[in-house]
Amino acid sequence: MSAPADVAEKAEKPPKEPVGSSIAFTATLILLVGLALFGRRIFAGAFTDEGVRTWATMFVGVTVQALPFLVLGVLLSAALTAFVPASFFAKALPKHPALAVPVASASGVILPGCECASVPVSAALMARGVTPAAAIAFLLSAPAINPVVLASTAVAFPGQPKVVVARAVTSIAVSMILGWLWLLTGKGGAWFKMPKTRHAEGTPKFEVFRSSMLHDFLHAGGFLVVGAAAAATLNVVVPRAWLDHVASNLLLSVLVLGLLAVLLAICSEADAFVAASLTQFSLTARLAFMVVGPIVDVKLIALQAGTFGPKFAVRFAPATFVVAVLASLGVGWWLL
Repeated sequence: MSAPADVAEKAEKPPKEPVGSSIAFTATLILLVGLALFGRRIFAGAFTDEGVRTWATMFVGVTVQALPFLVLGVLLSAALTAFVPASFFAKALPKHPALAVPVASASGVILPGCECASVPVSAALMARGVTPAAAIAFLLSAPAINPVVLASTAVAFPGQPKVVVARAVTSIAVSMILGWLWLLTGKGGAWFKMPKTRHAEGTPKFEVFRSSMLHDFLHAGGFLVVGAAAAATLNVVVPRAWLDHVASNLLLSVLVLGLLAVLLAICSEADAFVAASLTQFSLTARLAFMVVGPIVDVKLIALQAGTFGPKFAVRFAPATFVVAVLASLGVGWWLL
């Protein structure tokens, strides 16, 4: 009689975080802190070539500027996941799906979270009864217009509040359009898989907070380093004449930076600093970079495929990219 009880007791215990994740988290943290404190001296002493020196200066500058916002965003996102019950959103949203979409989009302004956390949070909302259209709208808006992201954008583009406004307006518009498109075309689709919750029921809140913070920082920190290196490489290695040619064509520059955002997969708390460093491009093209990145990139496509099914990701990612690019062109023409 004791064996089934023992099995049940073991099943109720949440799985422990792998030791490898803790080691990777510590190594990433040490790397980022070391770059922030000593990177400029290390690179300046190791390289003499002017091009490499410029690359190192830009890489360290982008990383150091973005790191505080990244850490703050990860902390707030983990706190939201752990301590705010998903039932709160179900009660706060209107019952009518068409009205719930804009409310869910607007709620991203006050609810912090990076795109790494937006997929599991939206999955938890659906699991608690929130209509998928509203959960998708929140998934798209929260990582793009939360206070940390808007503050980092203001710091990255000093004296240009219109960039912050343009980013918020475009991101809200994209999230609402995709939410309403779901109501029109995706409701009841066999290609959509209702998600399972990320953490088991009964998992202690502080354990949820710890694991969420570790997961998001590990992923976002790594992508920040990759993004900063790619931006520095783009500015130093790619011929200036080629960049000037691409930047001179508005549509081409918007498409190129949109695709770059998909590939770089930079955390939304840090992408404004990378966009600000791409000074060859127009504000509209850089707006597209900041709008596309938080809602469709390689890591988000993988997360969405694993959470909602690959058939969903194959349809959702291209639609999101097209809507984001068109909205960026429209708002850029209007405000920038």
